[in-house]
Amino acid sequence: MSIAESASSAANFGQSIVRAYEEMELPARLYVLAILLPAFLLFLGSIVLAFWIDAFFLVQLLIPVFGLLILGSALGYPKIAVDSRRIEMENRFHLFVIHMTILSTTNIDRMEVMRQLAKEDEYGELAVEMQRVVDLVDVWHMSLGDACRRRAKAVPSESVSDLFERMAYTLEAGQGLDEFLVQEQEVLIEKYSTAYRQSLGNLDVLKDLYLALLISMTFALVFAVVLPLLTGTDPTLMVVLVIVLFLFVQLGFMFVIRAVVPSDPIWYLENGYRTRTKKLLLASTVVGVALSTVFIVVMTLIFFKVIPGSEHVPIRAIPLLLYMPIATSPLLIPGFVFWYYERQVFNRDREFPNFIRALGTSESAKQATTSEVLSTLRTKDFGPLTDAVDDLYRRLSMRLSTEKSWTYFTGDVASYLIQKFSEMYLVGRDMGGSPKRLGELISQNMNEIVNLREERKQQTTTLIGVIYGITAASAFAFFIGLELAILMSGFDVDTAAGMGPDIGGSLIHTEQYDILMLRYLIIIVLIFNAFISSMVIRVTDGGHFGNSYIHFTALLWLGAITGAITQRLIDALITVDL
Repeated sequence: MSIAESASSAANFGQSIVRAYEEMELPARLYVLAILLPAFLLFLGSIVLAFWIDAFFLVQLLIPVFGLLILGSALGYPKIAVDSRRIEMENRFHLFVIHMTILSTTNIDRMEVMRQLAKEDEYGELAVEMQRVVDLVDVWHMSLGDACRRRAKAVPSESVSDLFERMAYTLEAGQGLDEFLVQEQEVLIEKYSTAYRQSLGNLDVLKDLYLALLISMTFALVFAVVLPLLTGTDPTLMVVLVIVLFLFVQLGFMFVIRAVVPSDPIWYLENGYRTRTKKLLLASTVVGVALSTVFIVVMTLIFFKVIPGSEHVPIRAIPLLLYMPIATSPLLIPGFVFWYYERQVFNRDREFPNFIRALGTSESAKQATTSEVLSTLRTKDFGPLTDAVDDLYRRLSMRLSTEKSWTYFTGDVASYLIQKFSEMYLVGRDMGGSPKRLGELISQNMNEIVNLREERKQQTTTLIGVIYGITAASAFAFFIGLELAILMSGFDVDTAAGMGPDIGGSLIHTEQYDILMLRYLIIIVLIFNAFISSMVIRVTDGGHFGNSYIHFTALLWLGAITGAITQRLIDALITVDL
C-alpha cells in the first residue's frame, strides 16, 4: 500500500470516528467530559503508579497497558456503537427484504408494507429506520422516494443505504414495489451469500490468530512460573497477572468472533407455551446442574475431611486435577439433550423448503384451504418434519384458529427460520398473496441459508479441533513448567561458599514459592479456558448455549487428564534418574 493510500485510509477512519461522535444519543461534549476525561486521567495515573510501585518489570509494564485499554475503550466506544447498529442491520437485512418482498406481492399498498415492517420489533434498527421513513411520509408529507433517499444518507449500513437509493429511483420511475423487490431477490441472495462466506473466511483468519495468541499466553504463564527461580520475584503475583491477561485475551477474542460471524440463530423457543422440547431441555438442565452441585459439595467435604471417615474414602486416591471434571460430568446430561434436539432442528430446516414449496403449489393448483392440502401432504415423508406437519393438519381439522395452529407448529419444530418463514407465508396468504409465489420465494431463500449453514458447520468443526489441540498443549506446558519449578525449588544451591567475601547469595530463589497456590491457580486457568472456549464454539456455530455443556466438560477432562499424565511422567522420570 502506498503512502497516499495509507493517508487516505487514515483520513477516512478519522472521519468515521468523528461522524460516530456526532451520531451518538449523548451529546459529544458531555461524553468527553463524563467519559473521556476520567479515562485519560486514569491512564495517566496508571503510568505514575507503574513508576512508583516497586515490582518486577513485567508487572510495571502491565499496569499502564490496563490503563491504555480503558482509554482506548472510551475513545472507541462511539465507533463501536455505530458499528453495532450497522451489524444489527446487516444481520437481519436478508430476512427484512424477504419479508418486504412477500408483503409487496399481496393486495396492500406500498405504504402499508412499510407500516407493517415498522411494527416488527424483531428487526431492531431496521424497523426503526422503516418507521423514520413512514414518519417522513405521513408527518412531513414527503414522497416515498424522497424519504428513502434522505434516510439512505443517514444509515450506517451500505446494504440498507444502497437498497433505499435504488428503491427511491425505481419508485420515482414508476415501477411497482413488488416488481422491484422480486427482481432484487437474486441479487440479494448473491450478496448475502458473498457476505456470509466472507465472514467465514475472516473466521478462518481469526482461528490462526487465536492459536498464536493462546500459544503466546501459554509461554507467558510458563515463564511466570519458572522465571522467579532466577529473579526472586513473587511467582504468585506474576501468575495472577498473566492469568488476568490470559482471560482478557480469550474474552476479547470471543467478542471479536461474535462481531465477525453472521448472526444466524438456529433455535426458536419464545412462542409463549411449554412444548415437549422445552420441558425436556429444562428438566435435563435442572437435573444436570443439581447433580453437579451435589458432586461438587460432596467432593469438597471429602477433600477437606469434613465428613467423618472421609480419609478412608477411595475417591481421595484420585488426583486433585480430576476432582473438577468428575464433579461437572453430570452437565453432560443437558449437553447431550441440547445436542440431540439441535440436530433435529437442523434436519427440519433442511426439509422445510420442500414442504412450503409443495404446500404453496398445491394450494394454488387445487384452490383449496391449507387443511385440505395437508390431508394429502401429511402422508408424504418430510423426515423429522413429518410429525409436526401431521399435528398441524390435526389442529386445523379441529377448527383451531389458523394463527394458533401455525404457532403450535413453529413451537414444536423449535426452529427460528421455520418460525420466521411460516409467519411470512401465513401473513402473505392472508393478505391475498399467491401461495405458489410465496412458497417459491421462501423455498429459494431458505435453501441458500441452509447451504451456508453447512459451510459454517465445517468451519466450526475445524475451530473445535484447534481449541481441543491447544487445550491439551497448554495443559502440558503449564504442568511441565510447574513441575520444573517444584523440582528446582527442592534444590538448595548456595554460591556463597568458595566465591570470596564479596560474592554471595542464592543462585536459585525458592523461598517465595507457594506450590499449592500455584496448583490451584493453574486449575482455575483450566476451568476458565474450558468455559470461554465452549462459549467461543457456541458463538461460532450459532447454536444454543446449553449445547456448550458438552464442550465445557470435555475440555475440563482433556486438560485435567493431560495435567495428571504430565505429573506422573515427570515423577517417573525423576524417580528413574534418582
